[in-house]
Amino acid sequence: MRAARMAAETGAKVALAEEYRIGGTCVIRGCVPKKIMMFASSHSARIEDAAAFGWNVSGGGFEWSRFWPRLRAELDRLESVYRANLERAGVEVFDQRAEIEDPHTVGLADGRKFVCKHILIATGGKPFLPSNTPGIDLVGTSDDIFLMPELPKSVLIVGGGYIACEFSFILNGLGVETTQYYRGAQILRGFDDDAREHIAAQMGMRGIGLSVNVDVARMERRDGGILVKATDGREATFERVIYATGRRPNSAGLGLERAGVPLGGSGQIEVDGYSQTRVPSIYAIGDVTNRVNLTPVAIREGAAFVRTVFSADPTKVDHSNIPSAVFTQPEFGTVGLTEAEAARQERIEVYSTAFRPMQNSFVDRNERAFFKLIVSKATRRILGVHIIADGAGELIQLAGVALRAGATKEVFDTTVAVHPTMAEEIVLMDSPIRTA
Repeated sequence: MRAARMAAETGAKVALAEEYRIGGTCVIRGCVPKKIMMFASSHSARIEDAAAFGWNVSGGGFEWSRFWPRLRAELDRLESVYRANLERAGVEVFDQRAEIEDPHTVGLADGRKFVCKHILIATGGKPFLPSNTPGIDLVGTSDDIFLMPELPKSVLIVGGGYIACEFSFILNGLGVETTQYYRGAQILRGFDDDAREHIAAQMGMRGIGLSVNVDVARMERRDGGILVKATDGREATFERVIYATGRRPNSAGLGLERAGVPLGGSGQIEVDGYSQTRVPSIYAIGDVTNRVNLTPVAIREGAAFVRTVFSADPTKVDHSNIPSAVFTQPEFGTVGLTEAEAARQERIEVYSTAFRPMQNSFVDRNERAFFKLIVSKATRRILGVHIIADGAGELIQLAGVALRAGATKEVFDTTVAVHPTMAEEIVLMDSPIRTA
């Protein structure tokens, strides 16, 4: 959407083909509805806290039947806004599938064909399901959660990435009996190890049944739900099973092989630093390239494509030090290197603290915030920031600015704290807990 709108604003003649809904993964079946569900889910703890703060709180619990229509209406509203913005910029939108026929020809599902000077592929990703698991046809994916007309009483979430963990917290907060299986040794592979352990501990405190080193062996339909037989021998029945076992580039069936565009081992479209494929007229951006699969990154890549192709300003996107957030409860914000990554490249100091925020102490909630800094011993630059706390997604954005600016530990140390806040801890950690 960003690339189409910006290209049209340069005077280019632009068409956009979308076979499902305008907005893509983020707006329709990802970031936006997930965050709204997270808001809804977080109120369960807030209601408990309100009572502890003296409010007379009463209610009958969460009602999916009231929430779900409003969620769908909000997605409809956003889609109409994006569609209007595209049309206002002069983009012609085709609500149907498109495939590439040759380096300059795109065919629509209705048989129309268009000759294009440039073709941009931004088809995103799609959920991956292990086809060799018996009963896999009984499960849903993260895409299906937003389409549920009713909230299940119990759910098994399979996977250990950020999508799986986010939905474990969300559904648990909405009152669903939530279990999570992950075949690896610890959830959130690729993130900082201390942060992974902290979030796993928070899951236990919230009542989420997390099991690691376990996978699904087989599933079958039973009265009352789906019987799941695990690889460790246990059996349990769940009303719904949701797989969040990763996403793959949505590149199949687009005619890429026919046009001579090479794909990588995971199906990703291979591109150079300017998002150009080996076929000069064809570019690709976003999750279909499997570089950094985040919405703001795809938006930056779309803008860089327009500057490169239509504004005579060759532009690359810097994929280093990109802040990101995992919307667990509390949230996890991260930017830069993990401790393990940093230690592999140079000598480091590690600063870390975990504590009960003031609000949690007052209401006797044992949930703890976590702050961690990774610092280069040689240059004193901050190499990584990892925060687990309410609002960590907001905090990490500003920490990302500091990393991009090359801030040192001394810059943090000489910044006056804002008191009383959780965020002040980031400038108050004065002694390393270890070096590596």
